[in-house]
Amino acid sequence: MSINNYILKSDQIFCANQQDVINGYIIIHGNKIHAIEKGFIPSSLENQYKVYDLSGKTILPGFFDAHTFFTGWSLRYIGIDLSNAKTEKDVIEVLKTCYSHQDHIFGHGISDNFNTPSPEELEGLFPNCRIVLFSTSGEHFWLNTTAINHYGFDLTADCNEVFWKLLDEILKDKNFIKPLFKKYMAMLNARGITSVKEIGFDKFSGFQNILSELESEEELNLRVHFMSQPVGANANFEYAKKMMANYNSDFIRFSGFNRMTDGSISQGNGLLKQPYENQNYKCKLDINWELIQDEVLEADKIGTRFSLNAQGDGAVEKAVNIFNLCKKDNNGKLVNRHAITEAEFSDPVDLKRMADLGIICEYYPQIQSITSYDDKVGMIKKQIGLERGKNYWNRRKMKDYGVPLCCGTDLPLVIDHIPESIYYSVTGLFPEGGNPFNQENCLTIPEVLESWTFGGAYDFYREDDLGSITVGKLADFAVIDGDILHTNPKDCRSLDVYMTIVNGKIVYQK
Repeated sequence: MSINNYILKSDQIFCANQQDVINGYIIIHGNKIHAIEKGFIPSSLENQYKVYDLSGKTILPGFFDAHTFFTGWSLRYIGIDLSNAKTEKDVIEVLKTCYSHQDHIFGHGISDNFNTPSPEELEGLFPNCRIVLFSTSGEHFWLNTTAINHYGFDLTADCNEVFWKLLDEILKDKNFIKPLFKKYMAMLNARGITSVKEIGFDKFSGFQNILSELESEEELNLRVHFMSQPVGANANFEYAKKMMANYNSDFIRFSGFNRMTDGSISQGNGLLKQPYENQNYKCKLDINWELIQDEVLEADKIGTRFSLNAQGDGAVEKAVNIFNLCKKDNNGKLVNRHAITEAEFSDPVDLKRMADLGIICEYYPQIQSITSYDDKVGMIKKQIGLERGKNYWNRRKMKDYGVPLCCGTDLPLVIDHIPESIYYSVTGLFPEGGNPFNQENCLTIPEVLESWTFGGAYDFYREDDLGSITVGKLADFAVIDGDILHTNPKDCRSLDVYMTIVNGKIVYQK
């Protein structure tokens, strides 16, 4: 009996290919799927293989997260651990013990409930030393003026992009970042994630070299498809060509460019087709669409892809217009797999155009977890009105039109929890339960699971070797500890991941 050959047995095997579900078993040889059979395991095979009896559980292809920021997640762990500090004064006292005319002090774990001292106050206590401290959630931070001047962001910062100078420094600290990435992989594996599309700013600060080290050391338990998001400079196409040539393994691949377009509708920064309610503006931001178009067309020209993050219906329309200028095949579909991330509020006319062109939508199925019905629906009513709000999170129309769908989290905005994503994107409910929102725009359980699996593989150009339980494909699996296909979606949050397999290796078991 080879330890690399084994059988997974279950009465619920979700193959993801045409959403087929079988009662049977899967034979794994090494890192590949050798056979898939219905019914009972013959005794002759039971004597040859180790059998994992997963009856009552659901076996699925490994999950894909199409939008993650390890960089943003890493900020929760930088520097000294301040989680034991009970008061703001305790934090200051710890900093004093570390301060000896060094050039910086980083820290994490301060309480989100602490009052934030002014940058000037911290500067007075620790002059000419860059003080950067993050709270447990990562949503709050302390800075002094030296840090503000050096890194270029202040206490109003509200997105990962503004931290790019700080992140560039952190990612180059190999002794810190390499073990932290192992922790990150373990966290994602425990949630059934086997592949990610990781967003790196500009040249990713050379982090791809650490990925290569982990791969050569056989410690890479996550398939990483990394993108370049232009932040410190415009899109670097020479860098892209080099990454395309050098990173094409089963575990590490370059996946093009990512760029923000508009912003949050709640802040008036989402670009709308018609003005905001009781306002005369369509977007508060000045968006350089000419630059975005030039970059997308150049990326398309060299044979790579772009993901454009668009939240308002006007931004979705602009993104579709740009992608429509890209190379097409004889059927009118885009040659390169360009994508729109979020499409939070969209006009069905543009969703039909997305389907016709083959533009992928990378949607966030857990996005409702970070708000409440009253807060979100109240915002929609105030900003765009409930009539236009009927087109919020319109995944049903996307699916019916034929838009290729896959899932992302914008991690660390939310952390992957696939059963929880069923609760939100199938029921339309918020964390507190109560009333659903736009339930007619929701998907079915199999459709959401297909988005996490085959849809992700298609988005990553990996449908030939991943994304479905098919003979000959690589052995990446996620096992849910119950029958997720037939559980009431309102109760799915109680389910969890039981086992995760990457490349034939069990990397997590509950």
